[in-house]
Formats: sequence, structure tokens, C-alpha cells
Amino acid sequence: MMTTPDGFPASFYGEPGVLGILSNGISAFLVLLQNFNTAHTGIAPVGVENILAGVHLILIGGLCQMVAGLLSFRKYDHLSATAFIGYAALWSSFGATRIFFGALTVTPITTSVPQQMSNLSLSTNMFSNISLNATTEIPVCYLYMSLKESAIAGLVPFILLSFILAFCSATVNYIMPFVFGAITATLVFEAVGMVSSSWALVVSGVLELLILIFAIYGSAVLLIKGLTQRLALKGFGTPLFNVLLLGTGNSGKAQNLGQEKKKNTKYAEPMALGFFCDTVAPFIFAFYSFGYMKSFGLGAAWISIITVAQLFSSYYAHLRQDCYHTTKFGLHATYWLIKAWDEFVVSALVLEDTIVISGRAMMVGDWFFVMAGVVLCVAGLNTDVLELIHNMLFVLLTVATIPQIPLKGYYIFFGIACSLFTAVSLYGTFARLINSIAEKALIRVGPQPISSDQLKKALNCYRAEKGDQESLPQMDQASDALFYLLNGVAAFSALTINSATTNPTFLHLTVPWVLISGGIIQAYVSRLQVTGTGRFGSVIASIYVAVWATWTWFRFAADLLQFSRHAAYAFTAGAIALLVINAFLMLIAAFRNLVLLFLTTVMEVVLVCLLLSTLHRLPLGLEIAMLVLLTAICIYGALASLVNCIFSQRLLPMGPPLIKAEAKEESAAELPCPVHHSRITSGLLKIAGTLEAGGVCGIPTDTVYALAASCKNPQAIEKIYNIKDRPAEKPICICIANVEQLVTAKPPFSLLLWEFMRNVYPGGISCIVSKGDWLLRLGVGPAYDRVGTKDSIMIRVPDHTVTCHLCDITGPLAITSANPSGEPDSTHHTMVINRLGHKIQGVLCDGDSNEVVASTVVNCLKIDEGTIAILREGCVPAEKVRQIFERVKSTMV
Repeated sequence: MMTTPDGFPASFYGEPGVLGILSNGISAFLVLLQNFNTAHTGIAPVGVENILAGVHLILIGGLCQMVAGLLSFRKYDHLSATAFIGYAALWSSFGATRIFFGALTVTPITTSVPQQMSNLSLSTNMFSNISLNATTEIPVCYLYMSLKESAIAGLVPFILLSFILAFCSATVNYIMPFVFGAITATLVFEAVGMVSSSWALVVSGVLELLILIFAIYGSAVLLIKGLTQRLALKGFGTPLFNVLLLGTGNSGKAQNLGQEKKKNTKYAEPMALGFFCDTVAPFIFAFYSFGYMKSFGLGAAWISIITVAQLFSSYYAHLRQDCYHTTKFGLHATYWLIKAWDEFVVSALVLEDTIVISGRAMMVGDWFFVMAGVVLCVAGLNTDVLELIHNMLFVLLTVATIPQIPLKGYYIFFGIACSLFTAVSLYGTFARLINSIAEKALIRVGPQPISSDQLKKALNCYRAEKGDQESLPQMDQASDALFYLLNGVAAFSALTINSATTNPTFLHLTVPWVLISGGIIQAYVSRLQVTGTGRFGSVIASIYVAVWATWTWFRFAADLLQFSRHAAYAFTAGAIALLVINAFLMLIAAFRNLVLLFLTTVMEVVLVCLLLSTLHRLPLGLEIAMLVLLTAICIYGALASLVNCIFSQRLLPMGPPLIKAEAKEESAAELPCPVHHSRITSGLLKIAGTLEAGGVCGIPTDTVYALAASCKNPQAIEKIYNIKDRPAEKPICICIANVEQLVTAKPPFSLLLWEFMRNVYPGGISCIVSKGDWLLRLGVGPAYDRVGTKDSIMIRVPDHTVTCHLCDITGPLAITSANPSGEPDSTHHTMVINRLGHKIQGVLCDGDSNEVVASTVVNCLKIDEGTIAILREGCVPAEKVRQIFERVKSTMV
């Protein structure tokens, strides 16, 4: 099979659990060796030994396990995806800690304070009772103690989260609970070992040995399973306890997300990972705010790593076409990264309180995050109570960091807000993970605060026209809100540069605000937009990465590095080039909407101000006005894009495109085949008539689109092979309306097979059973020899009203996926029309398919012997099929 632009079906990804579990085992083994050596000799590892250990932990426990997590997302494995990405962040952070320890132990005993800061006294938040002069040096032991405290602050949230992962994994199998449980206990004793004697390291070493043993066995089980396609060794496939024991399903409203009206089983749900990351970052900030950590050097490294994991949760939300979580987790990652490096600057420069206050007093970037948090609150009204509370606490966080708050009150307020946010995020991790595994709301998350209709009415949204709804492609919209928010943060943060160009503290503190939001994270957004269906892809976002990076370099470096007037002229040519490029971006925006056109137009004026500043003729008032206007446009653009994408309608106006691309409108007569809409009864009857007359038609199913032919017309089934260029040895399955049709045909099925089929039908599973005369009674008739193989037949009962009604009218249908053999499945009726329309006699149009991959094929020929085989993993995970079978089998005993 060929790949699709969006990726591969889940069945192409083998068993990433082998890589993920082994990465944990090998990483634990590396730490084990150091712990036992330290306990035996009494000498802690130093220098290069620590650095090399850290590098190996990052490469094996971090990068290798990250790959396993990414593949698990594509395997629709909620638990493994969250766990492997989370543990990848843990081992990478642990490796960074080792590198910090190693780097410090090879440095001189003291480190000099920068000459420009020599007249400052150290902040009480840093090292009390130490004053500086031109020759003042900071003892390395202070930094060493700060590293231990920072590492403990990072380990504690991972201990809590690892316990949650161990508990949740018990609902899936009984190997991972031991691996994750041992990791949890190990982290406890690693944290104790940071501050106590070597006994904790010995206990930790023993636990790490257990991790290695469990990991070797677990990876062997999965490897054999992947090679043999069956569970030859015990450990996977049977949970320690049934997840349904955790509670009863709540109201469907509790899990109904407006932006995910159709279930997407191509990628695992990333919400648990997003909450996971929102637990670690604020916990570290809380420790720092309450004075437990003396500096934020290592803390910045831990938070930087966890924000990368959070960007992965945003990325997979984007692949699931979930614009709300794409925006939310992307914004949160931006916030944590900015705040981490903001505090890092304070720690690195050893600033006293008055200096920090004077620098931060001129900054207003936090106010934009307050507004962005309110935007998320509005969008969260369409989700559930947990999301609304989480968003409200994020607003509280952003309010807590408003720089106009006195410094001591600032840290206390921020610490309390971080503590509350951590608690809710921890609960959110558990709830989202369990509910994802169970695929129902077992853990309470609350109902939808406001119904979708009420929210639409409040936004005065019923005036949009259908044509306007389609002006922005879905995949572009999913990242548009984040694009607007990032440019808003950068613009509003750059605003205060104008009144403080001579304050070095302000210049240092503002660097991360503009560079991270406008440059680094916006580069991630440009990557998202590459995969979109927009006419110009990621052009605007990519260019604005360069704009904000240039702005940061010139506006900050020019003053901090004291560029000469002639050196500043070197930026003049670059500013002119950006002006010309942005003029083309304005033309591109004219094809999109008015809001984007306004943004690019205002950016053109901002770039004119940048050009004039390189010539030392900056009109200060004009630049301030333009940056404020740019910020306002970004806030509205983010709100409108997010709301419109969530409801898949143009609820808030973005304005029509000023330039409309000439599109050739095809009339019904120009289409290669007749098309009918599934929601119109006459259209359904016409397709039924075409099928009964011997035609082949494209029809929707509960998975992807299919080619269908009536079993009353064997010649039509032969046509399918020619239409698809399908090899003759590949059989075609039959589709029926319901299990009762099978009952009336009286096939000689065992009680176990009947019970299994009743548990999987209707749905995205195809069962292979033995052929027999019962097929004639079912209505297959003349097509008996043309469907299935000589001895077996595959049966589908789709969970799709239109398809089942069609089968009621025509009788059993022979179906196969509507794509040329070897090419990607068709997930929209236009794909069927474009690729096969000239070969078939009609298409029943139903828009986007409910799934993006085909059904899961289960061989039930040996079910009476107590075994089934998964021949193709599709929209229903193989693990879930096996769990259903084991449950059914246990009830038959």
C-alpha cells in the first residue's frame, strides 16, 4: 500500500512498545551503574562521567522513547503514546541534570559576576547576605545545591504522574504496571538520594534492576507478538482489572467536544499528554516561587524539555483536526517556555529585586496572555467543566504574573496559582487518560457548560452563509488561531521596547518574549500549516518567523552589544527586503480574508518603522500605535478562527477574500458520473436502482468510502476488479444491514461466534467466517462464487444509517474500498469522483468519512478453538478486538 499525505494506517507501525519499554530499561540500567558505583566507593560521579551519562540518557531514554511515543500515537494507543512521550521528557531532563552536574564539577571553584553587574547586590530570592563588587565571585556550591533542589522539584511531579500511568496501565495489561510502578518507586528514592545518604541510591539501584528485567520481558513479549501476530507469552492482552470498574459512563454531553463531531481513530487522543505537561511545568514554578530553588538554571532546562512534549500534544491534536487543543496546548507551551527563560535571565544575571522590578515594570506581554486565556475560556464553553476550570486557572496564572504586582507578592501569588493549576492538571491527566482508554466518560469531567446552540446565539452566529463557511480550509483553521496568538504575544511584548531602549535589564528580560513567541513557536506553526490544504501553505508564518527574529536581534542586540551607527545600517537592507516580501504576503492574504489582510497591512507599517529605526529616525508614536493595532487584530483573529473552526461554521466574521481565485465550476453534466446526496431519499433510491440494474457505485460507510455492487448481479462484482485493477486473488466481502439478517439465514455458527459478532456489530470490524448454503438464503445467490474465497467469506455490518438502509433496499452488497488498488483510501466523496468517477455509474455523497482508515479484519475460522487472528488492523485497534473476544469468551465458560 502507498502512504497518504496525512500518514500511514495504524497497522503500518509494528510494535513501538518494544522500543519504548526497552528505552526505559536501558536508561534505568545506566543510572543503576552510577548508583551502585557511588554506593560502593562513596564517590559520586563527576565531570565527563556525568556528562556522558547525561548524553546517553537523552539519546536512549529521550529520543528513542520519543520515537516510540510518536509511533504509538499513530497506532491509536492512548496509554503508550502518553507514557512514552512523558517518560522521554523525564529521562531527557534527568540527562540534562547529569550534564549540569558534570559541567559544574569541571569548572573553577568560583565563578565571576559579569563586570556590568558588579555594583549590584544579590537578590534575596537568590543568595541572601552576599554582596558584590568588581571582584566578587559566587561559590559553585550554591549553584550545586540549586541543581539538587531543581532536580527534586522536577522529580516530584513525575512521581505523581508515573503513579497515574502505572495505575492506568493496569487496565490494559499486566506488564506495564510493573514497569511504570518500578519507575515510580525509583524516582522516589532518586529524589531522596539527592539529599540523604547512599542507602537511597542502593534501593533505587535495585528498583532500576527490576525495571530492566520487566522491560526485557515486556519487549520480548511484544516482539514475538509482532512477529507471530499472536500472544505467545503472557503479559499483554489481559488487564489486571477492567477499566469499566472505575465508574459508570456519564452523560454523553460530558465527553462531547464540539470540534470532534466525528471520531478519529487514526491518531491517539493527545489530551492526557497535554495535561501531563501542564502538571510538570507549574509544579517546578511553584517550588521556585516559594523559595525552594535558589536559581532557575536547571529549572529552565526541565521546563524547556516538557514544553517540547506539550508541542507534540498540540501537533497530534492538529492531525486530529482538533483546533481547540491545538491552540490550547500550543499557547501553554509558549507561556511556560517564555516564563522559564524569563526567570533564567533573572538567575543568570544575578539581579537584585529593585533591578528586576524596574525592568519588568515596563513589560506588558503578560497582559496579552490574560486576553488569550479569556479566548480559551470562551472556546472551552463548548467542551466540559474540567476544561473550563482549567482555562480559568490559566487566566489566574497569567494575572498572577502581571509585572505591576510588587515582587514579593508576585512570587507568592504566582506560586499559589501554580499549585492550583497543578492540582487540576493532575486530575485532568488521570481523567483524560482513563476516559480515552475506556472510550467513555468513566471519570467525571462535568457536562458541557453551555449548549452549542446557546453559545452560537450568544455570539450572534446564525447569519453566516454556506459559501463563507468554506472560505478557509479545515486544516488551515486548526492552526490559524495559534498563529494569531503568537504574533499577538510578540507584538505586545515588543511594544514596551520603545520606552525603555536604554534599560539593559528590560532588554534582557524581553528577549524571550519576542523571540520565543514570534520566532521559535511560530516556526512550529509554520510546520503545521505545511500539512494544511491552504493555497499558500505556511508562507506567511515562515516569513514572520524571520521578521520577529530580526526584530529581536536588532532591537535588543543593537543596544546590549552597543552597535555603532554604521553597524545598524547593515540591518537596513534586511528591513527593505522584509518590506518587499511582506507586500507579497499582503497579496496572499487578499486571497484569504480581511482579518489576515489587515494584519499583513499593519505589519507592513511596523516594518517601515523597523526600517526607519535602522536609520535612527524612528517615529515612536506611530510604532506604538501600529503594535497596539496589530495586537488587537491578533486577538480578534484568534477568537474568530477558534470559534469558527470549533463549530465548522463562519460564526464570527473574518471578511471575504478581496481576490477570489478563479475556480472552474463543474455542473452536474460535467461530472464524470451521476452524484446523489445521502440526505435526500430520492438520491438514495436512485443509487439503489443503479445497483440493482447491475451498476457499480461509490457509497459511504462507517469507515472509508466503498465501491458497491449488488450480489444479485455477479457481472457487476467482476466490474469492481477491473475498476480498481484489483488482483483476482484478493476476495471481496459482503455488507449486510444487521445481524438479524444473518439469524434468518440460519448459518451453522457456534454460540461463541454469535456472541462475538453481536458484540462487534455494527461497527468497523469485518469477520471472516466459513461459507455455506446459508449464503443463498441470505440473498447472495448468483454471486456465491464471486465473493470471498472458496471456503470463507468476510462479512461487514457497518455502523452507518445510510449504508444499512441501502442494504435493506438492495439486499447484500459486495463492497471493497473505493480506491485504485494499492492507493490510499477515499475519505471524501470528491476523492471517489476524481479517481474512479469515469469508471463507475454513480456516487452517493456524504461528505467526510467517519474514519480515515478501513475496517479491522478478524479471522474467526478457528474461533471454536478459542483463537482469533487479526489479519488487518484498521480503525478498531487490535488490542480492543482481543479484549472484546476475551470478555465474550469468559462469559461463555
